[in-house]
Amino acid sequence: MWSVWRLGVLALVLGMLEVSSVQGQNATTGPKVLCYYDGSNALREGLGKVTVSDIELALPFCTHLMYGYAGVNAETYRLRSLNEDLDLDSGKSHFRAVTTLKRRYPGLKVFLSVGNYRDLGEEKPFEKYLTLLESGGSRTAFVNSAYSLLKTYEFDGLDLAWQFPQTKPKRIRGWTGKVWHGFKKLFTGDSVLDPKADEHREEFTALVRDLKNAFVHDKFQLGYTQLPHVNQTIFLDIPLLKDNIDYVNVAAYDQQTPERNPKEGDYTAPIYEPTERVVGNNVDDKVKAWHSQGTPLDKIVVGIATYGRGWRLVGDSGITGVPPIPADGPSPAGPYTNVPGFYSFGEVCAKLPNPGNANLKGAEYPLRKINDPTKRFGPYAFRIPDENDEHGIWLSYEDPESAGNKAAYVKAKGLGGISINDLGLDDFRGTCSGDKFPILRAAKYRL
Repeated sequence: MWSVWRLGVLALVLGMLEVSSVQGQNATTGPKVLCYYDGSNALREGLGKVTVSDIELALPFCTHLMYGYAGVNAETYRLRSLNEDLDLDSGKSHFRAVTTLKRRYPGLKVFLSVGNYRDLGEEKPFEKYLTLLESGGSRTAFVNSAYSLLKTYEFDGLDLAWQFPQTKPKRIRGWTGKVWHGFKKLFTGDSVLDPKADEHREEFTALVRDLKNAFVHDKFQLGYTQLPHVNQTIFLDIPLLKDNIDYVNVAAYDQQTPERNPKEGDYTAPIYEPTERVVGNNVDDKVKAWHSQGTPLDKIVVGIATYGRGWRLVGDSGITGVPPIPADGPSPAGPYTNVPGFYSFGEVCAKLPNPGNANLKGAEYPLRKINDPTKRFGPYAFRIPDENDEHGIWLSYEDPESAGNKAAYVKAKGLGGISINDLGLDDFRGTCSGDKFPILRAAKYRL
């Protein structure tokens, strides 16, 4: 009995030390853990709803809370809330709710994130982000409004998840396919992503410099998030940007998605490039692109997604599940996120083998999980279609193990930290294993 009691006390003490050490690191110069929270998750119905209170248990593991998302007013080019009724003091005051969390978590920094493919509405949402860059007056309007919002609501900094035109999807080709594609390009050429790319690259550098200068007096910080499929060679002058940002968050996930690549399922966020894949669509190549141009390693942050991407499998997909795999667009929507081909980790976990689905059939039959012993590409899971060509699905996702592998990569390379996108898509209720925010926890511990 005495031994049991001592073990219980020891476990309690270790748990307290673990949490206190995590909280203590918030105020140090250790690795960053940028935790993104999309405030619009609070507007969902049912079990998919994620409030500010729901994410509080994650904050001891975070150095920064990144609240999203703000956007750009297409007429005035001022920074604006994408939902004023939710964010501003005139509404539900989410801006104020997240910044006041600093009182309970003194080492926490709270940033406002702008863009990140959430600022939609127009046919080509990136166009207003480019047009803003082209005028000194527009840039000044953005800088002044950004400063005002940060000051008014007591944010600590701004995260520029700037929208640029995305590179076009490329099919995965074998050697013969690459030769034929190269031959065709001799006659057809490459499509131009942005005719004013050189101009926009210089103007974005100017915007970053102007923001940094405007923020100096109040010690506001400035970070940049390179969104998926933004070509740094075309749009980013890294040697000039690196000294005016406090970090670069490399969002090297969604490299393959059922929207961009409907006919081919593949790893969405590999650390290294799998064999015969599109060059550059992996974490390591993105990190090298920044570091090779002078960016200090401790400024480079690696993004980790807390969700999966799913494709519909058909008869032509075969039975092995090995990617790249023929597919037919996105798989059916999950019960909480309600987006075809997109699943929170909690939704992914429910599709994997567990006691609750062991005897189910059809669309509820558990997926076969394939782990990644190489620690290079991430796990996937699949279910081959039935005799009616239905219920086939292929899923690429992050889990606690793969997130830990990414954090281990960050630590081994001496990088600046990790970002978690999004707290509301991690298993915040603890339905998978009993632990809440398992992806965040696993990644943080490996740092």
